Amino acid sequence: MWIVLTAAIAPALVLLYYVYSNDFNPEPRDLVLRGFAYGGLATFASTLISGPLLNLGLYVNEPTTFLEAVSVSFFGAALPEEAAKLFMLWLLLRNRPEFNERYDGLVYAASVGLGFACLENLMYVLSSGSAWFYVSVSRAFLAVPGHFAFAIVMGYYYSRIHFDGTDRMDKIRVWLYPMLLHGIYDTLAFSSELPIAFSGLISLALLYFCYRLFKFTRNRILTEAAANRRDNTLFYDPENDDGSPDEQ
Repeated sequence: MWIVLTAAIAPALVLLYYVYSNDFNPEPRDLVLRGFAYGGLATFASTLISGPLLNLGLYVNEPTTFLEAVSVSFFGAALPEEAAKLFMLWLLLRNRPEFNERYDGLVYAASVGLGFACLENLMYVLSSGSAWFYVSVSRAFLAVPGHFAFAIVMGYYYSRIHFDGTDRMDKIRVWLYPMLLHGIYDTLAFSSELPIAFSGLISLALLYFCYRLFKFTRNRILTEAAANRRDNTLFYDPENDDGSPDEQ
């Protein structure tokens, strides 16, 4: 059982450590872990949106056609899940003085997104029975990093809104872009399982999309981290440094 639990939880914790370790001024661990817990709560909050959409007939639970795969991907997953994650991110960061650097948006959004991915992954792995190893490996390389990438995009625009607030479209992009990426990702994933002739091509398209998504995520993290270090260096005054750590 411990092996199964580790296989389900470890991928999310590894990615969270990666984004956290690139922070020039690390955020309070208790707040990051709180964001992780909020992400877990978002899995339940999302059902408050997806449930009514299902009752309205906007998607079906078991898609058998490409159009049904699109509908369940966007209305059953991407739209409600990214909305729930964004709400939890707002709930976590509202009136928090710790949110004082642009890179912080990536850290906290990643904590929420990976908390969601962790609980979702845990439920999938525990319900997979004897296939737990295959499910845990496939989700470790596809599903969990996917949620991580969506969160980085959300965190980037959340920081832009918080520190700039000049582009009104950012208030739409902060949810729209992660939702679109999530919807495209899930459409490819669902379509690759449909009994259609070109399912193999869709599987290749999914792998390529994942590769581009992972590359974008890594570049965004490193770019934002480097910019954060430059900003801190510009405002660093060695004559006034008393050797104590910077306040968050």
